[in-house]
Amino acid sequence: MEPPFDLSKPSAPVSFPIKSLDDLESKSYFDSFHYPFNKASVPLPADASSLPDRARILVCHDMQGGYRDDKWIQGGNNPDAYAIWHWHLMDVFVYFSHNLVTIPPPCWTNTAHTHGVKVLGTFIMEWDEGRIAANKLLSTEKSARMYADRLTELAVKLEFDGWLINMEVQLSLEQIPNMEAFVSHLTQSMHAYMPGSLVIWYDSVTKDGALQWQNQLNDYNKPFFDICDGIFINYTWREDYPGSSAAIAGGRKFDVYMGIDVFGRGTYGGGQWNTNVALDVLKKNDVSAAIFAPGWVYETKQPPDFQTAQNRWWGLIEKSWGILKYYPKVLPFYSNFDQGHGYHFSVDGVQVLNDPWNNISCQSFQPVLNNNVDHTTNTIQVLIDFKDTSYSGGGNITFKGTLEENTDFSTRLFQGELPLVDQPVYISYSVKSSGSSLLGLALDFFSSTSQHTSVLLASSGRNLLTMNQFSSKFSNIIMPHQVRMVEEDAQMGPGWVIQESSIIMNGHTLTGIHAVCYKLKGDPNTLPSEPDAQGANSVAASLEYYASLGHITIKTKKNSDFPPSTSWLVESQYISWASGPESARTLSIKIIWQLKGSKSPFQRYNIYVKKLAKKAVDDLDGAIGESEEYLGVARVEAFYVSDLVVPQGISSLKFLIQVCDVDGACQKLNDSPELLMDV
Repeated sequence: MEPPFDLSKPSAPVSFPIKSLDDLESKSYFDSFHYPFNKASVPLPADASSLPDRARILVCHDMQGGYRDDKWIQGGNNPDAYAIWHWHLMDVFVYFSHNLVTIPPPCWTNTAHTHGVKVLGTFIMEWDEGRIAANKLLSTEKSARMYADRLTELAVKLEFDGWLINMEVQLSLEQIPNMEAFVSHLTQSMHAYMPGSLVIWYDSVTKDGALQWQNQLNDYNKPFFDICDGIFINYTWREDYPGSSAAIAGGRKFDVYMGIDVFGRGTYGGGQWNTNVALDVLKKNDVSAAIFAPGWVYETKQPPDFQTAQNRWWGLIEKSWGILKYYPKVLPFYSNFDQGHGYHFSVDGVQVLNDPWNNISCQSFQPVLNNNVDHTTNTIQVLIDFKDTSYSGGGNITFKGTLEENTDFSTRLFQGELPLVDQPVYISYSVKSSGSSLLGLALDFFSSTSQHTSVLLASSGRNLLTMNQFSSKFSNIIMPHQVRMVEEDAQMGPGWVIQESSIIMNGHTLTGIHAVCYKLKGDPNTLPSEPDAQGANSVAASLEYYASLGHITIKTKKNSDFPPSTSWLVESQYISWASGPESARTLSIKIIWQLKGSKSPFQRYNIYVKKLAKKAVDDLDGAIGESEEYLGVARVEAFYVSDLVVPQGISSLKFLIQVCDVDGACQKLNDSPELLMDV
């Protein structure tokens, strides 16, 4: 029998739940090797601290018991791992499992916070085991308050935003005062230590202690609703229940989250591809929704593939409720469209990894693509492409199809609420295209008087043709003031072209970013070649359109400033050697770093290693260095290198910590902090 996993010993960092009240009480979680890696690094934006005063959507992630591919904090090797990228359609995300204390893996908190979405863990008691635990939890008011304090400490130290409380056990009437003390104290302590945090009660136990799901807010469960931030109503409600629940909630009707089970187990409308049926009813009654188990799309392998099915399913949610989250809202704004999985990984246009991977913490701002576009009638297909080369991370937005000269195709990428002041805004984006295909960005602005201005950031070259074609469509056309190219790769095809522009729009709000695909009238590259035996094919080839968008950066500071490498203190811990393949050895080591004298403002680091070998006898003091080997991404100031193969003849290892800014800029490797280790 395999021995139990020892959380105190070094290993690849993982997220894990707490399974007993004893472990919760003893704070043993904080003694584990993995605790420092489980801290979220992306704070919730200030504008998302308070929930909006409208009906909201809560998404409860219940997927195959939890802690699947997402448990590997530094990432895994499954390019098809489950992910969510429709953050603009929700306000709260709950990570759920059937363990006593479900702690959200930091990857979910990082990407949800990026998009302004709050993240909750789950505290659950169920079945016979839960009944025994409930007796211990509620034995005295003091014990109830103590366990509430332990949950608060977990959320505050790991930087997620609160708890869903799910008591699915029968209680005695005598235990109810202590149950209320637990919920009330947890809510108050969370609010005290983390303003804007949430504690939400699940509709299960009533004020009499009976385990009776009410499927609505009523006098039996309202006492718990009154002492916390909201209630998650069980999902077998009837059509008139949302309205009656809203009436009882009064001024707090938006704190009533009516449940919808996507698997359709007794849920109104049947869930699955009819989830929007229930949402339409809730929208009509102006109460909030709690969507349970959207992983149904992934678990049941909905055709034709997960990417397509996921976009189609969330498209129903958007059609019913519209967009809830808008971005960009603050600068700098950066997106490389990475969903947190792929088949390769790039940094600044250079591929550093050619293996499949997954890590939701790598998600940047997700584009708000129109999932309801009918591609059978559209000439250009828009998709997130993981197979083609990326400029940064593991994906890009690809536009492919047919397009005639003097025509263009535009599609939404982001819908924002970004007020601009009297200073230049610098915009850069990377494009890779074939033939005569051109790709620009259209920016929508509104002034304080609601005057609309549309600006085209055009591709470089052919300025006069561009002006002639688009002068009537846009208020202003800006050609890039600088164009940089990443060298073409013999294996990966054409290289990336980085277009850089600037604009001043004082007193305006940026409300939209669109991609504009076009070909220019009169451009010799768009004309068909000389007729031949396959003349029709020549004409068809001239209509083909193909371009990729690698990233978008919008910022007020032209260049990023990184501290010099000497400003960092880099150390090692837990060094362990073992025998490896073919006379090699393997190294496991924890690397930690900190900015001397201050807290690091950075949230992301790329980790590399350079294996150095001694030169020939005639130059004993020199070293022959191989190219840097990419190891992974760190979102905290620590990285665990597991089983690194070190061949014979290597005399030292140089670990490089490449610092990355929120605008997507990465420090040059030669200037990055490093750890040199003799072998």
